[in-house]
Amino acid sequence: MDKTVATMIENLKEKTGHSLDEWKKIISKQKLAKHGEIVKFLKEEHKVTHGYAAEIALKALGSDADSSANTNEFLTSQYKGKEHLKPFYDKLILEINKFKGDFEIAPKKTYVSLKRKKQFVILNPASKTRFEIGFNLKGVEAKGKLENEKPNGICSHKINLSDINEIDKEVINWVKMAFDNAA
Repeated sequence: MDKTVATMIENLKEKTGHSLDEWKKIISKQKLAKHGEIVKFLKEEHKVTHGYAAEIALKALGSDADSSANTNEFLTSQYKGKEHLKPFYDKLILEINKFKGDFEIAPKKTYVSLKRKKQFVILNPASKTRFEIGFNLKGVEAKGKLENEKPNGICSHKINLSDINEIDKEVINWVKMAFDNAA
């Protein structure tokens, strides 16, 4: 289990008032089956912060990398029917591996989280024609290809790509900025 996630789970009762098992029972009684529904319920009804709500939802649904016996299953299923977008992921990972410093690749059910001390980007085959890079760049002005993302989400910004040639110096520079900020 990722060190950050392990710490969150250890602190869950203190920070949210309930243990993970207690949250799973609460969610089960609500009969919520979608990640977004669970996050909304936890934030609105129980005033849980977004980070904790998202992690509780992942654990309750068993849709996080730690709940899967084989994290490659997540990656394979993300690109089913979108195989032509997998080279976007491969190219970005190749470029990020050139940066100085370690990072973790944490596949989730619908995207891949890249983390250092904190998450810096998510890589997401968002549709059959669009690959999305979500960024943790709070406080940075959106310009060029970088767009603002909806407030209070996991990511502050995003870049949408439809052609692999759009992964250019500008995109890599934004990824590098997020990478450096997460150290």
